[in-house]
Amino acid sequence: MSSAAPTAPDAAPEQAFRLADQVNRRPRATRLLAAVRRHRADLLAALIFAVLAGWLTHGLWPDPGARILALNPEDQTLYEWFLAVDARALLGDFDLLTDRLNAPDGVNLMANTTVIALGVLFAPVTLLLGAPVTFALLAAGNLAGTALAWYLLFHRTLRVRRVAAALGGGLCGFGPGMMSQTNSHLHMTAQWLVPVIVWLVVRLLRAADPGPDTPDQAGNTRATGPDRRRLFTSAAGLAGAISAQVFIGEEVLFLAAITLLVMAISYAVADRDLARRALPGFAGGLAIAAALALLVLGYPLWFQFAGPQGVADGMFTPAYFSADLSSWWTLSPLSVAGSDESARLTTGPAEYNTFLGWPLLLVAGVCAIWAGRRRLVFACVAAGLVMGALSLGPEVVLGGTRTAIPGPYALIGGLPVVDGALPMRFALALLPIVATLLVLAVDRALRSSGPARRLVPLAVGVALLPIFPTPLPTAGRPAVPEFITGGHWRQCVPPGGVLVPVPLPTPKEPWPMRWATAADAGFGLPEGFFIGPYGRGGTAAMGTFKQPTSALLADVARRGDQPAIGDEQRRQAVRDADFWGASCVALTDDAPHAQALRATLEQLYGPPTRIADAWTWRV
Repeated sequence: MSSAAPTAPDAAPEQAFRLADQVNRRPRATRLLAAVRRHRADLLAALIFAVLAGWLTHGLWPDPGARILALNPEDQTLYEWFLAVDARALLGDFDLLTDRLNAPDGVNLMANTTVIALGVLFAPVTLLLGAPVTFALLAAGNLAGTALAWYLLFHRTLRVRRVAAALGGGLCGFGPGMMSQTNSHLHMTAQWLVPVIVWLVVRLLRAADPGPDTPDQAGNTRATGPDRRRLFTSAAGLAGAISAQVFIGEEVLFLAAITLLVMAISYAVADRDLARRALPGFAGGLAIAAALALLVLGYPLWFQFAGPQGVADGMFTPAYFSADLSSWWTLSPLSVAGSDESARLTTGPAEYNTFLGWPLLLVAGVCAIWAGRRRLVFACVAAGLVMGALSLGPEVVLGGTRTAIPGPYALIGGLPVVDGALPMRFALALLPIVATLLVLAVDRALRSSGPARRLVPLAVGVALLPIFPTPLPTAGRPAVPEFITGGHWRQCVPPGGVLVPVPLPTPKEPWPMRWATAADAGFGLPEGFFIGPYGRGGTAAMGTFKQPTSALLADVARRGDQPAIGDEQRRQAVRDADFWGASCVALTDDAPHAQALRATLEQLYGPPTRIADAWTWRV
């Protein structure tokens, strides 16, 4: 060839670059496709869980802003407000003591059942599409994510067949307690980190176990020693998972810790050699995890219990929130075979935690006897019995009647932290425990060649069928006033200022909190729905004291009567507005007894100004 002949780069540099780019992209695409093929079964399981979660919550779609969970709209209103406040972290306007409710004292977010980590993570969705969309995504995502996380733990840690793992994951993610808690309790359904915590604890134990003594070439026996690098990484990972879970749902972490403690003790009793070998390293690893977690959680936990507006006790009565013993063998009203009459056995539709039904309890008991892996089964059974017994509360209730028989919870009731948990929620730990027993039995059956290969999965399927969940009931919700959605509120209250909606929000009727939610918590509200130190002696209480003016307005909204207003009421109205730090009082057309409220407010604050669909008074 002539030396003057053009080379490919000289002749067509653009084509050369395109060819090089295609060559570079091809291996990446090939690797991605290979990864998809390799994990196609896991991806299929994730898709099935996501579709099921979407179907169960489909009542909130396609317009979450116009729909609400019919069985617990009050808590949904609260959690959407939480999400709106958390989203302000993206705007650089966030503090653990928020001034956007209960003006002027504010609300301690750590002392409430907030989901701060999720709220911050989904802040872009909240700011772009609104808190109701984020709520709907989390309601479905928590179900699917929990199911998938347990599926992966069962399959990869217990090394069981995927079919068995999928059954167990489905029960953990969509069991009666999970479906019930999905009625607005996002902090209770966000359990997808619990399998990660369990995996890290197991990994820590394996790293701490030096293994049985082995003879060397000289015939002497010696242990190989713990894997210190793996032990430290497990402890660090455990600290990270625990820290994250605190900012998602502390009660779930508390229940997981109690369950794992009981299982660890039971397993140690069943395998004393393992306990003897691994205990020093395991305890050291836990100490490292606790120390690392404390670096992150020390201040937030102090703020929760001893900071401003913090509470150090629980506000719920354990006797009232105790599980009825007969509810254990009853089917949940939210299951395909359940009955609405069963609802009388619990405190409300968000607490069907124990409604497993007798078929599942019977099959789980048989599986525990047959499943094998005796030490793990023994630990599961022990933990299940303990958590189930604690759910009965301080006094056993049977069929709605108190029996005067003390429950095991009476032994621990009143202890710090423990009194903040509802006894009946201890039963939520039974879902993964029962699921583990079923998974072990189904996996053993699938590996066998006898009649059990068909009979065991069939029995498990028959037991699970009656508790298959039904879609959550939803209803339409009133539209937020155009005064808020159109941004007209800025004409009478500055950003971050205090707007007084009439009537004011309360724990039983928190609806005006939707105004702040729709405005991305751009203004504060007096009073409201939250947990604060307003009980006797500064103990925890729901909501705060009503000021005289808010009590007067609430009475007008409830009865429609127009009270006599004198100089004292007007002076009190001014004092209350000053106490709240209010800039504006607003009454919208959809308020109950709006005419009577408007006449009362005119006597208290003078002539109003009409802005969009609201009457407003500058104070």
